[in-house]
Amino acid sequence: MSAIAPTILALDFDGVICDGLIEYFQTAWSTYCQIWSPSSETPPEDLVPKFYRLRPVIEVGWEMPVLIRALLLGVAEEKIWQDWAGVSEQIVGEEGLQAADIGAKLDRFRDEWIDRDLAGWLSLHRFYPGVVERLRSLPTSGVKPYIITTKEGRFVQQLLQQEDIDMPSGSIFGKECKRPKHQILRELIAASDAEPVSIWFIEDRLKTLQSVAKQPDLNEVRLYLADWGYNTAAHHELVRDNPRIGLLSLSQFAEDFSSWV
Repeated sequence: MSAIAPTILALDFDGVICDGLIEYFQTAWSTYCQIWSPSSETPPEDLVPKFYRLRPVIEVGWEMPVLIRALLLGVAEEKIWQDWAGVSEQIVGEEGLQAADIGAKLDRFRDEWIDRDLAGWLSLHRFYPGVVERLRSLPTSGVKPYIITTKEGRFVQQLLQQEDIDMPSGSIFGKECKRPKHQILRELIAASDAEPVSIWFIEDRLKTLQSVAKQPDLNEVRLYLADWGYNTAAHHELVRDNPRIGLLSLSQFAEDFSSWV
């Protein structure tokens, strides 16, 4: 291990370890079709690039088919960027839907897809260059990896197994944990049994990092925004001079931890 290194490296999954944009859209569109029954099950040509562009606003899976609904209702992209929480809440409320029900439909579709065609489902995901090798190298370097994600843990396990990455039991915190990420980081510190612990947390969602930064008891957790994930140039600018959140590139991620500082 280098002189400068964490004892725990906590990572988000979507947008940090794995790029699943193609699968996200297909799952979101299929779930949308279940809920709204469009006249055609073929999506409009311009829908896919709009969805990809706006992926950074999504925090939890149930929002993906609602984003499609917003776009097909003609909600302006600028409004979605500015107030996605308000837009999604309005659509769900006005149409008598429940976020939990939408999320359950989306997860059920994924489960059925995996059962029916695991190879096809896996093929729509791409691990970012160098990330798999980095994850495999962590245990021998003395750094414990943890994944903290809003994706269901079972889906994460399927994808990691494809790359022959074995994560120890209890090292994946998925949506089923039903706790904010800052609380899980707090629990990792508490579980250290008074042993010295240094946590570095990599996330591609700036809002999540800002939430962690607001927790006074997590001041020692080092925070990084993954610039290769589902964020924008505007997000990068916001953290360039932020003393609390570092901007991390994919090339840096593959290098020695000392180059991150």
